[in-house]
Amino acid sequence: MNMRLVGNALRSRFVKLGAAAVGICAVASAVAAPNPVSGPKASDGYQTAAAHAMLIEADSGSVLFEKAADDLIPPASLSKLMTQEVVFNEIKQGRLKPTTEFIVSTNAWRRGGAPSHTSSMFIPIHSKVSVDDLLHGAIIQSANDACIALAEGISGNESTFAELMTKRARELGLTKSTFGNSTGLPDPRQLMTSRELAKLARHIIETYPDYYKYYSEREFTWNKIRQYNRNPLLPMTIGADGLKTGFTKEAGYGLVGSAVQNGLRLIVVVNGLRSEKERADEAKKLLEWGFHSFQSGLLFAEGQEIAQAKLYGGVKGHVPLIARKEVRLMVPRGSRDKIIARVVYSGPVRAPIQQGQKIGTLKVWRGESVVLEVPLQAAEGVDTGSMPQRAFDAATEFVLGLFRAGFKRL
Repeated sequence: MNMRLVGNALRSRFVKLGAAAVGICAVASAVAAPNPVSGPKASDGYQTAAAHAMLIEADSGSVLFEKAADDLIPPASLSKLMTQEVVFNEIKQGRLKPTTEFIVSTNAWRRGGAPSHTSSMFIPIHSKVSVDDLLHGAIIQSANDACIALAEGISGNESTFAELMTKRARELGLTKSTFGNSTGLPDPRQLMTSRELAKLARHIIETYPDYYKYYSEREFTWNKIRQYNRNPLLPMTIGADGLKTGFTKEAGYGLVGSAVQNGLRLIVVVNGLRSEKERADEAKKLLEWGFHSFQSGLLFAEGQEIAQAKLYGGVKGHVPLIARKEVRLMVPRGSRDKIIARVVYSGPVRAPIQQGQKIGTLKVWRGESVVLEVPLQAAEGVDTGSMPQRAFDAATEFVLGLFRAGFKRL
């Protein structure tokens, strides 16, 4: 795996943002797998009463704050975001229609409906309810009967649906999350991290804008029963428009929220709090701190070359790398933290290369924290080289391989 520090192209940009100079050099060596993006820790200044917390900027994914963000914890109803994402994806893939009706089984009624004494749509047993209404109930009312009905309607039973949730989580890059049910009710297999909850929320916002609107609806009436959205951020004048609250005795009070101010969207995750009020207060304070303490700066324009990756066996020795869209970084106002940018890829990369092929990752450090990771792709296609070119590359790589092996034995 090769690592390259991005050079002078970044220096002027960071100086304009008030950041310290960028570290500039080139490194080619075997390195460990990259750590997750990690932002300023609780000890770096801002403090929160939440046992676990995460604050990111939605567009770039820049990490503004974290506290125990990689600990696996019971997510309670926050895990319903994964249930909802699976349903959104089924609709997007054409395997499910919003108008499809599912029958509420005895199991869904008993474990998630009125007899359960949990959050519910209070759907009568054996009723037929459309997928769209069930989604409204699951999102706005946090209805457990709606979630179980969706799970059974899609997968036949809730256990199989939970396996689908875990599989879908891996497809989205959520490497730690596991699920035992669709509701978030206590189950030893139901575990998520604050970082992955933030990543999931960001994915939902970006991928399903039509369904994301449901999270901002203040109330939902079904079968003449009106219930109100449980998200305490929505009535506040902070630009909040989603997403989800959760509570169990084991997990405490938690929230995944999002708000927009002056075109800037932040996503907050807090968990392990002691009361509804503390949950609302801590989420609001963290969002307001993020909006007031950071500014966004452009690192690379859309289509701008960020680095080059070394090739093996191609008509060219290198391929330029670009991001899918412009690259921006959130920087604390007045900060003089050192900024370092590295491009990480496994190389040399074997030709042929397709335009748009994912090659590596741009990683940006602020101080000692990794605050941004951006996938990089090939800006152009590169064909396989001639036989003499491939032979020369093979010989070169053989010699370099011997050198690396000897270096490791030293």
